[in-house]
Amino acid sequence: MSFKDLGLSTELLATIKLQGYTKPSPIQAQAIPEIFKGRDILGGAQTGTGKTAAFALPIIQNLSKNKPQKHRKPRALILTPTRELAAQVNESMCSYGRKTRLYTTEVYGGVNINPQIKRFRNGVDIVVATPGRLLDHLQRKTVDLTQIEFLVLDEADRMLDMGFINDIRKIVSTLPKKRQNLMFSATYSQSIKKLADTLLNNPVQIEVAKRNMATEMVTQYVHPVERGRKRELLSSLIRDEKWEQVLVFTRTKNGANRLTKQLMKDGIQAAAIHGNKSQSARTQALLRFKNGKVRTLVATDVAARGLDINLLPHVVNFDLPNAPEDYVHRIGRTGRAGQNGVALSLVCSEEQDLLVKIQRLLNKKITVKKIDGFQAEPATTKTKVNKRPKRYSASPKKQNRKKASSSSRSGGSVFSLAGQNKTRRVSGNA
Repeated sequence: MSFKDLGLSTELLATIKLQGYTKPSPIQAQAIPEIFKGRDILGGAQTGTGKTAAFALPIIQNLSKNKPQKHRKPRALILTPTRELAAQVNESMCSYGRKTRLYTTEVYGGVNINPQIKRFRNGVDIVVATPGRLLDHLQRKTVDLTQIEFLVLDEADRMLDMGFINDIRKIVSTLPKKRQNLMFSATYSQSIKKLADTLLNNPVQIEVAKRNMATEMVTQYVHPVERGRKRELLSSLIRDEKWEQVLVFTRTKNGANRLTKQLMKDGIQAAAIHGNKSQSARTQALLRFKNGKVRTLVATDVAARGLDINLLPHVVNFDLPNAPEDYVHRIGRTGRAGQNGVALSLVCSEEQDLLVKIQRLLNKKITVKKIDGFQAEPATTKTKVNKRPKRYSASPKKQNRKKASSSSRSGGSVFSLAGQNKTRRVSGNA
């Protein structure tokens, strides 16, 4: 099957050819014809499978059929979980629609809102936005979404994980009832199914890969290592294997900053990208990484959404994620667009339970490769023993006091025992 067989216009076919695409990916081949039919879509597709083009191309073609109004109002809305993904999708929209007269814009937080307001006033056809900032515009009444014809939820699972469900509902309530809904998710859960049931109208369900599964283009390994030697092992792998580009995931923002500084001390150029960084700092770090000026990019799960790095060869899980679905998203940064990739996980004994959950989700065992000199000691299992509390045995003096106290009941002297038994309050930060 070719792109021409999908019913795309001459202008879009020329644009696709210029970008070097020769034949549609499975998600494109299945989704594009259904979108042209006006059907709602529930698409199960991993990152790097071409799903952006799967919804971007038919939306651009449909919108370009009608002449733009004098005062343009948004006719297509794409919601994404992160700024990086919004920027990436908007860039794709601009690239695919270069031969049309459509205007597209990206809307997200962390930057000045006034230029976004100005673009809305000038008129746009396609809006790519994160839910939070778009709600800001709705509350300020700087955007009118009453003309929306297409609603796309990209990486819907991640938006729900990040707590955007209420924001999404508020946004949807401002849209016209009659519209086409397209929802894409790399993983499935009960919350995704529930959202699809309320949002989509008799959708066509498209799955180009098994649910919650990593792409087969990624080779996965586990390296057992003691927690305190993870950074040492990572530096060794980067130097000895001569890695030129590696994306490293940590569980926390502080962990990302700390690891970046440690790698720099080891003589490895590194940069961190996470939610506490300004948008300009995140953009600059990503640009330096893509240009090869930075060898290692250290990221958290949220910030890494939308990172589209051509031919990224290595992904490393410095810390395993708490949610096994995040593992699928992480390693999906490599092995994209039909290219092979390698995903390594540095796993200490305390993370064995997390590894078990990931393997249960994948329904497969991940190959374990032990590195000489870095092998972790086997985890020891601590067994809790419920001991009966010891009976209080008073010293001879206290026993005498007890006798004296009991004698007081019969008219003897009274001895106060206040302060003998004290309760200590222990407070700590979780």
